[in-house]
Amino acid sequence: MDEERLTSLRKLEERLGYQFKRIEWLDQALTHKSFIYQTNTPRKVSNEVLEFLGDAVINLTVSDILLRRFPEDQEGTLSIKRSHLVKQGFLALLSKKIGLQWYILLGKSELIDGGRKKSSILANTYEALIGAIYMDSGFYQASKIIQNHIEPYLESETFLTLFTDYKSLLQNYVQKNHGVSPKYTVMKESGPDHDKQFQASVMFSGEIKGIGWGRSKKLAEQEAAKNALYEIQKDSNDQNPSLKDPV
Repeated sequence: MDEERLTSLRKLEERLGYQFKRIEWLDQALTHKSFIYQTNTPRKVSNEVLEFLGDAVINLTVSDILLRRFPEDQEGTLSIKRSHLVKQGFLALLSKKIGLQWYILLGKSELIDGGRKKSSILANTYEALIGAIYMDSGFYQASKIIQNHIEPYLESETFLTLFTDYKSLLQNYVQKNHGVSPKYTVMKESGPDHDKQFQASVMFSGEIKGIGWGRSKKLAEQEAAKNALYEIQKDSNDQNPSLKDPV
């Protein structure tokens, strides 16, 4: 590794708040396969293996964070919440916040094609970075870095709203897996005007999937969506007991 590259990576370490014992891990995490193919550099290795490793570390860490933050949630609901935090777009956002795009080694053709702005490359590079930290210092340190990056977003109103909006979570699942939108119906009203209770149902694929009660129509629909998510998870486990992440 030449002196210019080393100096550049040391600056990135400052941004990360983590100093590598073996800086080569960081260099590998930032080496895209296009650079290897283009330059034919035999001593360099691309970040693909570290990306694979980092993906596993991120999924486990995010699962742990969500389980601690939402201890009453069912597995299916936690899975859907996790999907928002490990999806390509969010990991690409984290990558850009750190400024990883300016340190990635890309082949000329990928550079011309706007590789530094591609969400797929940015997300994969973030995964590789986490994999590199894991190889350098182990799971605890890698997990700590992930938590530091994610926590500010978990405190934001946007994410807090998303994580308690079961209708949105169900909508995402149904559209992805069935190609339709769930339909809500208010089935019943009871009680005096000052203390009304509403019963709502949610239907898709020709069946009622969840029923909920609430002090308003919106709350009843949220409860119905939450119960539908629970039933989705339960049905998936009944059909395949070994299935860990159906949604």
